[in-house]
Amino acid sequence: MPISAKVVANLLQTVGVARVLTMDLHADQIQGFFDIPVDNIYASPVLLGDLRQKDYENLIVVSPDVGGVVRARALAKQLGCDLAIIDKRRPKANVSEVMHVIGEIEGRNCVIMDDMIDTAGTLVKAAEVLKARGAKKVYAYCTHPIFSGPAVDRIANGTALDGVVVTDTIPLSNDARNCQKIRQLSVAPLIAETIQRIAKGESVMSLFSDQDHLF
Repeated sequence: MPISAKVVANLLQTVGVARVLTMDLHADQIQGFFDIPVDNIYASPVLLGDLRQKDYENLIVVSPDVGGVVRARALAKQLGCDLAIIDKRRPKANVSEVMHVIGEIEGRNCVIMDDMIDTAGTLVKAAEVLKARGAKKVYAYCTHPIFSGPAVDRIANGTALDGVVVTDTIPLSNDARNCQKIRQLSVAPLIAETIQRIAKGESVMSLFSDQDHLF
């Protein structure tokens, strides 16, 4: 990823791009590959707004791995609920082995928070572990719906996941749109507000320190 990201950064700068707006970068260090201003914003206000609207009872936010703890902890703090962590080992790319859950999730509605869903292998295994530990319902909230390979089939045909909520940073395939378990939220208003603030020279990060004002 670092090499390919640097190539893209160089290409954008070569054709005259003066500023870049990104959402939920998978690796924060990608911002350092650019010699022009980069604003990396987050889908959390949109996902948080949906969670508050749904108002799940006895909710607990789950990080699918140690690397996602910061994101999951921030969401749990906003919602005023507990945090659980799934400890796993990844033997190779796109293959992961879920080991155990850190936190008490029995009888609770679990929300797995992550930045993207690729093949959904990690996600489905995480949901299975949570259900095995007594979780009542398991939902996933993720920014980028890559949905490569068997992802949609795994979500649709598996029994552990009760629902998947994603944003429209990536268009959904027909199969994904027709999957009853998958629901898509729009980040267009958030991006529009960000662009407007950049154009006016106003603060962008205040969007995320006061997340309620968009809803």
